[in-house]
Amino acid sequence: MVSTLISSTSIIPSLENGDKLTRAEFERRYSAMPDLKKAELIEGIVYMASPLRITQHGEPHAHIMLWLGFYQTFTPNLQLGDNCTVRLDADNEPQPDALLRIKIGGQSTISQDGYVEGTPELIAEIAASTVSIDLHQKLNVYRRNQVQEYLVWRVDNRQFDWFMLNNEEYINLEPNADGVICSQNFPGLWLDRAALLAGDLAKVLAVLQLGLATPQHQSFVKKLSGDRI
Repeated sequence: MVSTLISSTSIIPSLENGDKLTRAEFERRYSAMPDLKKAELIEGIVYMASPLRITQHGEPHAHIMLWLGFYQTFTPNLQLGDNCTVRLDADNEPQPDALLRIKIGGQSTISQDGYVEGTPELIAEIAASTVSIDLHQKLNVYRRNQVQEYLVWRVDNRQFDWFMLNNEEYINLEPNADGVICSQNFPGLWLDRAALLAGDLAKVLAVLQLGLATPQHQSFVKKLSGDRI
């Protein structure tokens, strides 16, 4: 008689918050849960997202993607990712809300199975319920892995942090006299922080256009295009 019992070795355990796993086991369990939208491995610990509210996450996330997408449109050789899994190191596989990477000659690559491997140059997180991990565990992981710029929008606190890697430590970039934060690694990526926090996207994009018109951005475009400056 043929047994109808399924071998226990074929049963893949589900992911649970707080599981301590290797990256390979994390990927195995995550892949077996196609309905799970977001799970991350941070310092070997599994973190799973709770349901997301539009005001605390959905809308701010959309605004960040619009701003970064506008910049990418006019800057060649960049790849913008929305909630992409990133294989950072043996203990860390985050799924940042947004990332911006240099496709050729940058710090990261794309694996044969389509994942980002290595370190994107810029990562952004929308922090509401996740503010503690975003400003502590993730910040340390991103710093250690040389993420050049790390943006954290603390929605409930109406604050926006822009960290830049400097001598292996993160420093918080402050707005200039015009209230604009200027990226140090992506010339022309300008942000009117007050306008973003106020939901004034027209002003956010108008200020970004000023950054895109600078000689520094034009030189960056030539560099990314492989043209001699």
